[in-house]
Amino acid sequence: MGRIFETRKATMFARWNKMAKAFTRISKEIAIAVKAGGPNPDNNPALRRALQNARGANMPKDKVEGAIKRASGQDQKAYEQVLYEGYGPHGAALVVETATDNVVRTVANVRMHFKNHGGNLGNSGSVAFQFQRMGVFRLAPEGIDQEALELELIDHGLEEMGEGTGEKGEKQLVIRCAFTSFGQLQAALEERKLPVVSAESEYVPQTPVQLPDDQAAEVLELVDALEQDEDVQKVSHNLA
Repeated sequence: MGRIFETRKATMFARWNKMAKAFTRISKEIAIAVKAGGPNPDNNPALRRALQNARGANMPKDKVEGAIKRASGQDQKAYEQVLYEGYGPHGAALVVETATDNVVRTVANVRMHFKNHGGNLGNSGSVAFQFQRMGVFRLAPEGIDQEALELELIDHGLEEMGEGTGEKGEKQLVIRCAFTSFGQLQAALEERKLPVVSAESEYVPQTPVQLPDDQAAEVLELVDALEQDEDVQKVSHNLA
């Protein structure tokens, strides 16, 4: 086990804006999970995962409870999850995950962001083949016997395990599995009552590319613009 590969993150917009965006993203995760599996987290693994992410983002309890209540109501917006693919400047590959109640608006905005930053929105399948969709769990590493845990989790779908860092540079234990093993590995972590900071799916680049800093900065400007869009949940790219 060593330091796990992670693509660099865009960190250009202000902390308060990132926090507000995180709360919006998690609220949508909660809404989608409740609509699909009901408001009881004991019977809804997707909702448990969203609640873990809410705790990891320090989302206030009243906002979490409000999101669940709204999602349980009859007038809650129905969000559609749509994946967009494209190339940024200098040939960087991007996968954009969205949750939207208006696909026409979303695709227009995503296309605009790509165009304004020297990229091109592609067709379905034009980029995603360069990535592997994986389940990714981030844990606080304190008090964990990492070698023992790695051996235990291999039978539950573990593919990669190593050290990573959070948004503030804090140490994290990053655990990855094939997306098809997500539920199995989630259950194994819950059974062991481990301190999960976040549990998400990610598109992990199979062959990361190295660009000069000035070119990478241009790509990250596009990533940043996409991440600030209200309909965008997550952006994955293949920059090393």
